Amino acid sequence: MPSTNVDLTRGDFTLPGEAGYEQLTLRLAEKWGADTIRDSDGTQLSPEILESGKAIYSTVCLVRSVQPWARVNRDKLQQNFLMSFPVVAEKAKTTITLLDGFFTEQFAVNWRDSPKTWWQVFDRTTGEEVAKRKWVFNEKKGTVTIDGTTPGHRYTVNFLAFRIWEEISMYNHLTNDWGDREHLAAVDPMQPATQKVLLRFLDTWLREHPATKVVRFTSMFYNFSWFWGADRKTLRDVYSDWGDYAMTVSPRALRLFEKKYGYKLVSEDFVNGGLYNSTHNAPSRRYRDYMAFMHDFVIEFGRKCIELVHRYDKLAYVFYDDHWVGVEPSSPRFHEFGFDGLIKCVFNAFEVRLCAHSTGVKTRELRLHPYLFPTGLKGEPTFKEGGNPTLDAKNFWIDARRGIVRAPIDRIGLGGYLSLVEPFPDFQDYIEGLAKEFRLLKSFHAGDKPWTAPYKVAVLTAWGDLRAWTCSGHFTPGVPLYDVLESLAGLPLEVQFIDFDDLVANGVPKGVKTIVNCGRAGTAWSGGHYWSDPRVEAVLTQFVQKGGGFVGIAEPSALVQPGQCFKLARVLGLDRDGGERVANGKYKYAVAPSHFVTADAVSPLDLGKETDGIYVFGPDTTVLAERDGSPRLAVHPFGKGRAVYLSGFKFTHENTRLLHRAIAWSASQEATWGAWQSSNVKTEATCFPKAGKLVVINNAGTDESTVVTLADGKTAQKVKLPAHGIEILDI
Repeated sequence: MPSTNVDLTRGDFTLPGEAGYEQLTLRLAEKWGADTIRDSDGTQLSPEILESGKAIYSTVCLVRSVQPWARVNRDKLQQNFLMSFPVVAEKAKTTITLLDGFFTEQFAVNWRDSPKTWWQVFDRTTGEEVAKRKWVFNEKKGTVTIDGTTPGHRYTVNFLAFRIWEEISMYNHLTNDWGDREHLAAVDPMQPATQKVLLRFLDTWLREHPATKVVRFTSMFYNFSWFWGADRKTLRDVYSDWGDYAMTVSPRALRLFEKKYGYKLVSEDFVNGGLYNSTHNAPSRRYRDYMAFMHDFVIEFGRKCIELVHRYDKLAYVFYDDHWVGVEPSSPRFHEFGFDGLIKCVFNAFEVRLCAHSTGVKTRELRLHPYLFPTGLKGEPTFKEGGNPTLDAKNFWIDARRGIVRAPIDRIGLGGYLSLVEPFPDFQDYIEGLAKEFRLLKSFHAGDKPWTAPYKVAVLTAWGDLRAWTCSGHFTPGVPLYDVLESLAGLPLEVQFIDFDDLVANGVPKGVKTIVNCGRAGTAWSGGHYWSDPRVEAVLTQFVQKGGGFVGIAEPSALVQPGQCFKLARVLGLDRDGGERVANGKYKYAVAPSHFVTADAVSPLDLGKETDGIYVFGPDTTVLAERDGSPRLAVHPFGKGRAVYLSGFKFTHENTRLLHRAIAWSASQEATWGAWQSSNVKTEATCFPKAGKLVVINNAGTDESTVVTLADGKTAQKVKLPAHGIEILDI
């Protein structure tokens, strides 16, 4: 590690302590330079640890904290709408067992609040609601029986259910085989009685934790949506979405919403035919109103909790995972909570950028992986036989590091059971070096910003900045925008996130030279129904005509209509045939052998799951790669501007470079390309001009060599890097 005036041996690190392992806790606190010790779900801190002189983080999950009260107030538990699994009618009378197919240890049907008021029954074949007089419910049998059903038609019931086992408790319990440990339930903070109980609990808890410096809320009140199936081996996740507000619903919330907004929401607004309100789908205006309503409530009650923490002279941090719904750290209102810090668990670079993107807190902290559990999220061995936690840590770190180099982060840490690392001395040594590396990178951000290209890039989605640097939670395979974000997270580009309302109201933001639109047709990421507004097409078309750039990936601007699929087809110089153009002729193109965009490509193009059926309009469109007669990569001048099309995207070193070049070319910025570029696509270079430092990182698990061109795009610097390595050069 290069010499520096910064102490690289201690500070800015949070270590998970564990009662019963005091010597290990204090030894690793010294080795890793931890200035803070925290507890975790399932662990406690002993007096020896609390009195060690380290700052103490204590975790509290308010909605899981009052179990004795929750057990006797089952009507105050959190709830949500579920849609029964479809049943095909055989006769004129059909009975549906409501929880058939769901994990009954998680859910209990809410029979208390009038089913005829809140539930809905649908003939899904016709899409029509069944009149309430035609169905009856049987609480003892857990069923709904429908009269007058049409044989061959599909029927479902939307019903309210209490969640009798909170999802994170459930996951941790089953993952770690906690046996007969209590199943925790989450109480609904929108109930006035619940609010009083929670504030009373928090006040007592704060008095009983005098050693605690930081109260770490996990997270606030409402969980992301996670509906488990009856058979956890074949269909554990009936539905899961990190941004859906499905878990916040209650009759009280719906009544208050109607009073405030002047119209009534119904179960189908949340169930949506079984799709629910997945963040991956373009939201309706009714759903956005409900999100805003819940955000108001979470801020209002959350602020009361935080003010109470501050009265005890403690800091309030929020963990941006688990119960984060309604908190919305990317919202311009996030500062209204009064949080002192934000903690984000990270697997990838885009999650680092998500944490750094939030405004309204002084401290941003990353919880690194691997989590100190025997197994990972997918059940793979980590700190158990067959696992290699050191290699896991290296691979997670090189992904996160790409984001840390580009955006400032204040602290890092780990979570889980510290005792699990005792048999892994190599892991202990690696974390020591990792912590020093982080402190060095943090020091470069102090009073300086990494160099970025002299233009901005905007990512256009239905959510805009509210879902900046994420789609919905952690990386989900098959969603191409995730891969795009992961690539962008480590590139020397200033990235903005805009939505369609922004575009119509204010046009393209100042300084933006190119816009990226990426996603499957109908999704929030491509835009879905927002493309039905002709003003959107007009604004973007004129932007490119006047010299702007557009990068479309998968099914950009897709809104199927007679004769056209992509609304910006003429900008892109191509469109998609879904099978309806069999009788129409197609222009015969030739694949161009070389281009600026593909200059660093050394292997056949692999864009993951690609969109087929692409056809070009004419000779102005240059195809750079194709498969089975369908263009995979193409470029097209349009007016004074340029457009690039990719049929899909997968995060790889090679594709990250390809995307970077596509953005630069579409923005007509080839002349600025060479500055601070690394010749080896497995490595990346970042310049900190004021600090006079050049950071070169190896994103591969193999030794690599590279040549970095400096600011003039001509002067070269040769660098050799070990696997997962980093080199800091003075410039």
